[in-house]
Amino acid sequence: MRCARRSRRAAIAFVASLLGCVLVEAAFAAPQVGVAPAMAPATAAYPGAVRDIFPGVANAYLVTVDEVPLFGAATTRPLPPASLAKLVAALVVVDAVDGNTPVTVSGVAAAATGSRARLRAGERLRARDLLAAMLIASANDACLALAEHASGSERGFVARMNERAKSLGLAATRFENACGFDAPRMTTTAADLVVVAQAALAQPAIATWTALESHAMRTLGGREIVVRNTNAFVGRVPGVTGLKTGYTAKAGRNLVLTAIRDGHRATVVLLGAQDRWWDAAALLERAFDTTRPAR
Repeated sequence: MRCARRSRRAAIAFVASLLGCVLVEAAFAAPQVGVAPAMAPATAAYPGAVRDIFPGVANAYLVTVDEVPLFGAATTRPLPPASLAKLVAALVVVDAVDGNTPVTVSGVAAAATGSRARLRAGERLRARDLLAAMLIASANDACLALAEHASGSERGFVARMNERAKSLGLAATRFENACGFDAPRMTTTAADLVVVAQAALAQPAIATWTALESHAMRTLGGREIVVRNTNAFVGRVPGVTGLKTGYTAKAGRNLVLTAIRDGHRATVVLLGAQDRWWDAAALLERAFDTTRPAR
């Protein structure tokens, strides 16, 4: 398992370094990370018919600049969100829990499968650190600990996630668990996820964590835990501000990628991507090409 983790990190680092080389050669203006253009009110009213410039790139995708849809395919097709569900979970947590609040990790949370921060049952951590672990490393143990703390049970938390989705106008998004595990009626769409990204970036507590390469935190007992970003673009590609990766066997490889350059914000959503990193890089470049004056 340890060798597998090292290999996975090495692969991400290798792909990211290649991405950096490709993008630096494009000679971008200096990125304005964290300086976002004014956002329109969140709405799920993105059209299903946008130009498909990369046919077959994913089961569904959507690219926007300054919240205006540019390219995409199957943008309203319901698909599994995988860990992109954690963006809505984070919105609920930010609304419900003070970041300084101590949270006790339950045995159920500590036993979570998939991506983990290796939390131990009975450990206590600040809510803000658990939020960081959930967003940066997609840690399911941190996600469940927050869900149980915020609502008393995962089931109660999921109800709040569905209420939050409804308040954002996400008619095709529904959750059955807090962290993004595959479930029969667990769905979202590329169009809905652009709205979720917009809402998440409006929350400093979320936007700050998703833009970090790593985060070192301590339990209240003094044990240090370091989590690293699953997003290969963060910290390596100019202007990237986040936002979240996701993977399950049913969903495939998902990504919500956000970046700011020269005062413009681009968002790339891929659901069931064929080649997540390279295709997202290409779509990001095409998005920012549309913001440059014609010559």
